[in-house]
Amino acid sequence: MSDTPTTYGTVTKTFHWLTAILILALLILGTLANDWAADTDSALAIKTTLFSTHKTLGVLLFFVALLRIIWAIGHRKPGPLHPERKTETLLAEIVHWTLYGSLVLVPLTGWIDHAASTGFAPIWWPFGQSLPFVPKNPEVAHLFGSVHIILTKVLIGALALHVAGALKHHFIDKDATLRRMWFGKSQMPDVAYHRTPIAAPALAATVLAIGAGVGAGMAAGTTAAPTTEALAEVASDWTVQDGALGITVVQMGDEVTGSFADWTAAITFDPDATADAGTVEVTVSIGSLTLGSVTDQAMGADFFNQANFPTATFAAPITVQDDGSYVADGTLTLKGVEAPVTLPFSLTLEGDTATASGQTTLNRQTFNIGESMEGESNLAFDVIVTMDLTATRNN
Repeated sequence: MSDTPTTYGTVTKTFHWLTAILILALLILGTLANDWAADTDSALAIKTTLFSTHKTLGVLLFFVALLRIIWAIGHRKPGPLHPERKTETLLAEIVHWTLYGSLVLVPLTGWIDHAASTGFAPIWWPFGQSLPFVPKNPEVAHLFGSVHIILTKVLIGALALHVAGALKHHFIDKDATLRRMWFGKSQMPDVAYHRTPIAAPALAATVLAIGAGVGAGMAAGTTAAPTTEALAEVASDWTVQDGALGITVVQMGDEVTGSFADWTAAITFDPDATADAGTVEVTVSIGSLTLGSVTDQAMGADFFNQANFPTATFAAPITVQDDGSYVADGTLTLKGVEAPVTLPFSLTLEGDTATASGQTTLNRQTFNIGESMEGESNLAFDVIVTMDLTATRNN
């Protein structure tokens, strides 16, 4: 089970080849998932499955890598077959420890990217959708997603050097370096146990730190530019001082909550009215929507089609109900479609300050959003819209 001076033990060999299989599977799945088109309901389901499988196996690789490193640190290993080649031996150790570090950091940064995001492709383990101290924050997700990409390239480079070295030993040097990592018994040269040069882990850590720094720089340098100009201010009898306009969609059974950062409201309102209390006209900048990891997808032609329909408007009279609550019963124009929408809301008045809160449910099919998603398995029909605002009367 343990390593000997002549060969690696069963535990080390199992860790080695299990890691190799996981790396190969993850690289294939990651490439397929990124390149897979998601222009239909079935295509999105396949893309989601590919990403979920990639993430789930990535978490497995993280723990396998940790156990492998603990095992490697706690046990001596067979020495190099050509100890006189000191430079070659040091380079091999640097590559080896770069691989070790990458096998931990690549899945970890991908895991943090997932935990900081909302929506799309869950991890299938009964844990790990969120991580301690990792907020649901698009900027955090973007940062660690960028570092994940760069460190993946570092891993691929170290892996390529590792494989090239093994093949050199097997076909050019014709020694037992590769054979002693394979299962089974065969005659091996007797060499002394090997201890890692102190410089190797330090240099490997430097390589990984540079990769992480490049990833962080890439994240900082690729911040998306605003896709739309800010909406112009509108004349209103009441000025919104603070407010939030949010939506919640259900994707693959999980709620994904987002909000619009830019919207205006032209409000006329009589607090003393007992029936017709006023009017409201809200204009929303579609490009200001943040919707977790599916923000870019939501802007596409099959969904909000922000390029052709940059704004949505809701215009309605405000009426007082018998119970003292209020209703804005009007028309929502979204993606070129006009449809009736009723928004009930509560209102609290303190002098010239009004605080309102309301919620309504829309059917995405009414506005031709997600037409390729004919069923609800990937994207539910109902979309919850919430409104909270505080406004002051202009005297």
